Amino acid sequence: MPTVAELAEASARLEGAHPVEIVRCAVQRMGIGGQVPTNILVTSSFQDAVLAHVVTQAVPGIEVVLLDTGYLFAETLWYAEHLRERFGINARIDKRDETRIERDVWRTDTDACCAARKVVPLEDALRDKDVWITGLRRDDASTRANTPIISRDELRGVIKVNPLAALSNEDVSLYESLYELPDHPLRAHGYTSIGCWPCTRPTLPGEDPRAGRWSGSGKTECGLHAPIKTV
Repeated sequence: MPTVAELAEASARLEGAHPVEIVRCAVQRMGIGGQVPTNILVTSSFQDAVLAHVVTQAVPGIEVVLLDTGYLFAETLWYAEHLRERFGINARIDKRDETRIERDVWRTDTDACCAARKVVPLEDALRDKDVWITGLRRDDASTRANTPIISRDELRGVIKVNPLAALSNEDVSLYESLYELPDHPLRAHGYTSIGCWPCTRPTLPGEDPRAGRWSGSGKTECGLHAPIKTV
């Protein structure tokens, strides 16, 4: 396992690199198990297609996991399947056993809901992994402004790779245009950040793109990425 200093050096070296090259470097350095590494977890919310397309370009056939909270929009599930069919993305929908999760906790405690339906499933999925590849971007929110390309998630004991971290919103739009990636269907209805249906609304003109998530609650993160300590 690389040291903290080695990860910091690698993260600095990869600033400005193409996201596909970042993923290839991570796989070459940390991958095992043949052409499609089995010790690397890629997770995507599938609110857009960029991360799934990037990792598939870097490592054809690599699995991209969508953690199904049980409250995802039907359009999100359809979108993941559509990308599988159109671009050959190896998307897997990780569905939880609803009989073992308390229903409607979001009505009274969104933190508890996110913990049960997002954080616990992620930690289960990471149990036998060494590397976690995510779609985090610095432009997403002020809480993500210092996102490194590569770091160590100390709580979960994995190397966390964020190949899209340095991309601006304009970069993402250009990538989508170059590769003719389709928009999530809810984009046309004013959804600029897409999570679970009980806690997501369309945004108004001039609002922050993430203003529609947990609107009016002061909550800004689900717990997958913050306040996790990384070094």
